[in-house]
Amino acid sequence: MALDGIVTRAIVHELQSCQGARINKIYQPNDRDIVLHMRTKQGNAKLLLSANPTYPRVHLTQETFVNPAEAPMFCMVLRKHCESGIIEDIQQVGMERIIHITIRQRDELGDISSKKIIIELMGRHSNIILLDPASSTILDGIHHVTPSISSYRVVMPGFSYTNPPEQHKLNPLETGQEAFREACLMSEEQAVPWLVGTFSGLSPLAAQEITHRTGAHASAEEETEKDCGSLWSTFNEIMELVRSHQYTPVTGLNGKGKSVFSVIPLSLLAGEAATYDSVSQCLEDYYGDKAQRDTVKQKVSDLLRFLQNERTKNIKKLNNLNADLEEAGDADRYRIYGELLFASLHQIQKGDREAKLTNFYDEDQASVTIPLDPLLTPSDNAQRYFKKYNKYKNSLAVIDEQLIKTREEIDYIENLLQQLAHASLNDIDEIRDELIQQGYLRDRNRKAKKKKKNDKPTLHVYTSSEGVELYVGKNNLQNEYVTNRLASSNDTWLHTKDIPGSHVVIRSSDYGDATLQEAAQLAAYYSQAKESSSVPVDYTLIRHVRKPNGAKPGFVIYDNQKTLFVTPNEQQIKALPNSVKNNRN
Repeated sequence: MALDGIVTRAIVHELQSCQGARINKIYQPNDRDIVLHMRTKQGNAKLLLSANPTYPRVHLTQETFVNPAEAPMFCMVLRKHCESGIIEDIQQVGMERIIHITIRQRDELGDISSKKIIIELMGRHSNIILLDPASSTILDGIHHVTPSISSYRVVMPGFSYTNPPEQHKLNPLETGQEAFREACLMSEEQAVPWLVGTFSGLSPLAAQEITHRTGAHASAEEETEKDCGSLWSTFNEIMELVRSHQYTPVTGLNGKGKSVFSVIPLSLLAGEAATYDSVSQCLEDYYGDKAQRDTVKQKVSDLLRFLQNERTKNIKKLNNLNADLEEAGDADRYRIYGELLFASLHQIQKGDREAKLTNFYDEDQASVTIPLDPLLTPSDNAQRYFKKYNKYKNSLAVIDEQLIKTREEIDYIENLLQQLAHASLNDIDEIRDELIQQGYLRDRNRKAKKKKKNDKPTLHVYTSSEGVELYVGKNNLQNEYVTNRLASSNDTWLHTKDIPGSHVVIRSSDYGDATLQEAAQLAAYYSQAKESSSVPVDYTLIRHVRKPNGAKPGFVIYDNQKTLFVTPNEQQIKALPNSVKNNRN
């Protein structure tokens, strides 16, 4: 279900607790989202404003965001006009998916000024706009809409704000029985499309729930004739819940097995439903990391394609090397052929295609058939086998070396592919930097890049149930930093046994079995064996872990290890407190 007017009303009602809150910090982790860090009467809180075209939403969040090294321009404008400001009001426009947040702040001269953040949750047209309400002038928008994009309205600094086009629908909370019945009788549409097309703020899911409760059809997906009287009764019953702010946030599966969410009770759900204490919790659980994974998927597609091509190329190379190795393994046979031919030149004539000779190297003096080139003399045939012998004898050492390098290359690429499966936007940038450093990719922005103040990568930190910090490296740069630079000699290091995965470090020498099990869970979860059971996880002290000279990033060898077997549990991982540490906030 898309976020509709009813859900918007519910979240605005929930956010009334933020009135009077002071905005301490404003961040823009990507080109679609804004995060307001606030101090409310209840304590610190984070409010997510998202103009994501697929997952637009507004809700309180517990998620940890990684911010870019330099704040985007829109974020800078918001900071100038809204940071340290007080949230005076949060309102919904009618039953539309539009939220206005009014903020009071003192400007540079000490005068009190008022600004308004407008969040338009309208699918691919979603936007976040900062407005000067005194003049209705747009200060900036997270997405600019130029005259060439829209002839109806422009979203650019300096232009007057124009409301989105009106849909001229009825407000379901203000519609009485007579108006409902009149509109119903005048329409020839079936129940669900009529409800969606007539009333603002009603999604297809809400309309399906109304018709499902009236018994107007057997299932939420079927359509029959509408009964206006019965529809009104159910419609008014649900609207009364919305009027009085009696919400029941819920997620579950509809009749088609698709995941949906709602703030009104749903009788059409198939199977068990999950209920929540707040609308924000419901939205955060429903969207989860969908939005981030969607963004990551777009950003990572070129890297995935490159790495998959590299893996295919190296697997083909490995097969060719194995074929060469098998052929080179016959080197001694070619030497024997040559010596037998030289010892029996008098028995062979030019033009012979083979020679059947006694193999005096064989204990049983067995006969051997040696293929010949009929165009060569017997002596040249013998020389040809000696050349083959010398070629393959010399190539064996090279083939063995190439086999080792190619297997290492495949392991390295598969490790990177595994890391991309768990990568955040910031992790992807670090993986791309690593590939540039290793010479796999060209640095297209080399001239534009500023020198980094330090090379400390993003750090993912979990806290065990015993209060011990657990560091997880989600790419090779992070793995190298956590294992080789951050950890102390008596810290414990964990990694899946013979399986690509993350380095995990228990940052203490004093911990119990619970911490060890949770660290092993993290190692198994952030590995290629995430979906497996009884995953072997090795653990040892950091002083027994070392990186060989010249090894690829993230590669280490270790000894004195013990092995745990764990089955990754996503709910247990999500229950652990976690944070992201970096130098970009």
